[in-house]
Amino acid sequence: MLDVMRNSWALLLGMLLLMVGNGLQGSLLGVRGAEAGFSALALSIVMSAYFAGFLFASRMVPGMIRRVGHVRVFAALGSFVSAVLILFPAFKDPIAWTLGRMVIGFCFCGVYVTAESWLNNASTNETRGQTLSAYMMVQMLGIIAAQALLVVPDVSGFLLFVIPSVLVSISFAPILLSITPTPAFESTKPMSLKELYTVSPLGMVGMFLLGGVFSAQFGMAAVYGTEAGMSLGQISIFVSAFYLGATVLQFPLGWISDRMDRRRLIFLVAGTGGAAALVAAAMGDLFPALLVTAFVVGGCSNPLYSLLIAYTNDFLEPDDMASASGGLLFINGLGAIAGPLLIGWAMEWVGPHGFFVLIAIWLLAMAGYAAWRMTQRAAPAVEDTGAFAPISPAATPVALEVAQEYVIEVAEEEAAAAEEDSPTTS
Repeated sequence: MLDVMRNSWALLLGMLLLMVGNGLQGSLLGVRGAEAGFSALALSIVMSAYFAGFLFASRMVPGMIRRVGHVRVFAALGSFVSAVLILFPAFKDPIAWTLGRMVIGFCFCGVYVTAESWLNNASTNETRGQTLSAYMMVQMLGIIAAQALLVVPDVSGFLLFVIPSVLVSISFAPILLSITPTPAFESTKPMSLKELYTVSPLGMVGMFLLGGVFSAQFGMAAVYGTEAGMSLGQISIFVSAFYLGATVLQFPLGWISDRMDRRRLIFLVAGTGGAAALVAAAMGDLFPALLVTAFVVGGCSNPLYSLLIAYTNDFLEPDDMASASGGLLFINGLGAIAGPLLIGWAMEWVGPHGFFVLIAIWLLAMAGYAAWRMTQRAAPAVEDTGAFAPISPAATPVALEVAQEYVIEVAEEEAAAAEEDSPTTS
């Protein structure tokens, strides 16, 4: 890990600043929109637009990079992010914010794709797993740090929008000054949804449900906090609790997943997260209880992304993993677009605690489906399963393909070691 930090610290620092900027603008729009009188449903449309732009960019940006190169795409999209962030307080209108969020989602996806390409290029076969771990930690820490900025006094009403704009602009410096020439950008055609469902029904269904859960946390947690009457300080701590749980539990759950039937673990983790969300819905007036349940929900839901990818890989040949990851990313994106819209509707219908009710329904549905799938086919032997690679639900196609490369490399190393240890005959 020290070698990774020494060789890639500038890239990781740039990504940290990007995540702080992105994490702050998401929570800030939820708070300011509610203060401006936007309904929960209107804010859900604003938040959903980010994921629509992100999904669209995951298909468009690879072609842009091939045409004009990494540096131009990175600089152009990053500039748009800075500009739109400053414009939000000038146009307090749901339609304008929806369009702005779509642009932000598109641009952040493109910025992440190019930065992750450089990060992958800076890693080696020996350090790729550690690089993935460091990158995921940077993503989570950036979002957690962003919430602390919510409590910065903002008398003018513009300062908290200027801060993420400045952070995004500053992030260009360490990234652009540290990059080395990258190989030609290639992307893999996603596996069709029909093929993906045939390979892993649980992987596909779970990814769709998880998309809704993650986008609810990332886009609507601050809206829930505002609707529930929390102070800015409480909202900051509340949103942070989701990502703190994800940071703490990602690696222990990954270690466990390499040693047991992953379907059973998915069932247990999703069921635990769903139960915690139900408790939060019932005890929403007790802030300490909300923090504990948010920690558990975040700690269960975010690692499920990596668990579902690892489980799907268990039924794939190495050559098919990259295309399957593209299909999983797409179906997760569809769920992420639907998530805030459904949460907004639920909050309008049953009040703020509809936020946790719907999260509970999604996670318990995943647990139930995992339990049913365990009755449909036998699990692969633990020794035949692939490695767990820690990935954030905010991953782009590049990060997913890097993770798949890591899984394939580990499998090849294990196969080579087994061949060396096997008795030879003459």
